[in-house]
Amino acid sequence: MTWMDLIDRGLWTIVSPWVGGRLLQQADRVWRIAGDLPNEAGWYRFEIQGRRAKLRGPASPNSDVLRHVRTGYLVGDRFVPETARVPRKLGDIMRETDRVHLVELGVDRFARISAGRTSDTGPLIFKEEEMPLGPEEQVLSALLEGQDSVNDVADVSPALDAAFQMEVWRKKEVVRRRREIERRVQEEEERRRKEELQERLGSGEARRQMARSDFEAAARAALLVSGAEYLEHRPSAAREEMIVRFRLDRQRYECACDRYSLRITDAGVCLVDHESGERGDDRFTLESLPGVIRQAEREGALVVFRHMN
Repeated sequence: MTWMDLIDRGLWTIVSPWVGGRLLQQADRVWRIAGDLPNEAGWYRFEIQGRRAKLRGPASPNSDVLRHVRTGYLVGDRFVPETARVPRKLGDIMRETDRVHLVELGVDRFARISAGRTSDTGPLIFKEEEMPLGPEEQVLSALLEGQDSVNDVADVSPALDAAFQMEVWRKKEVVRRRREIERRVQEEEERRRKEELQERLGSGEARRQMARSDFEAAARAALLVSGAEYLEHRPSAAREEMIVRFRLDRQRYECACDRYSLRITDAGVCLVDHESGERGDDRFTLESLPGVIRQAEREGALVVFRHMN
């Protein structure tokens, strides 16, 4: 049986690029792929019978099937045609570019390439590298040196200028995305740290156990119970007593407490029963003192003895 016999029976093979889907198209002919699809985009051999195609395996590129071939510059997977006009802003540049598929490994930035399609509406397929026109190396050097323009490079075409601007934008975008990721990671770590702290110090007993080894963490957690923000602490002149500064409702306060029980020894505000003269400081703890201060503030009875700048 000869190849003429196969054609007469409507059975032959073609080599075609495949980048997804079940349709193959070359010129004005269209086939539907039956059976298995390729595992990844690439060049493949297909057996054709009627209007159906069947995958037979990988194949070497066959650029003869590419039509409408054009030359231009490669930026990532974007093709900047040499017919591109003088770029004004990124949006204008992007509208003049197209995605190019099946680019060979090792093609450098600002490479001058050719690409084409198997049909009028098909995807753009890489064909081969073309000879540079001259200023490409200088343009690459300008990018690597961190320059924002190639105004000092002679004979830069509008297409090469557009490619350069796209690379500059992409370089800046990579930096921005890395910083954004770092920021989100830090926020997530801070959130996790706070959750772990709250879990560890969720009970009064746990906070008092923590105070023996890490007073700051215990004081911070105790004040958070009633929505106050820990600022700092320092040892008091009295034995086993700490002076604690905190912020509540945008005002700063200072109190003294026992370093182990977190019980208030000096509230820094008036907590005296004026009828009996009894002090109420030792009835409260770091957890409850901010709530007492809020109540006194609402009732217009707050008197602060420890003044803070």
